[in-house]
Amino acid sequence: MNWIDIGHIDDIPLRGARKIKTALGCVALFRTSETEVFAASDTCPHKGGPLSEGIIHGQSITCPLHNWVFDLNTGQANGEDGQIATYPVRIEGDRILIDGAKLVAQSAA
Repeated sequence: MNWIDIGHIDDIPLRGARKIKTALGCVALFRTSETEVFAASDTCPHKGGPLSEGIIHGQSITCPLHNWVFDLNTGQANGEDGQIATYPVRIEGDRILIDGAKLVAQSAA
């Protein structure tokens, strides 16, 4: 894994989100507790809603447009046929690191 430091944990409010731009598009960072952050696609597959503007509850995010709920561990939509990409994140001290290798656009071979 290629860990990239993307910021201080306090850059994301508790039960809040921020987004970063990557080669794959926007990725949302969700802070679900004092020491827990998840990373996932910022775009809802249903209608393209910005998930970083959704409601965080437990380890889930609810799309602000049509209330689809996604598990931040797996990306799976609860009760719906849909899924968002998730990305490995870890906390070291007070810094958030994301696996940069997963954020590189992959070409068709």
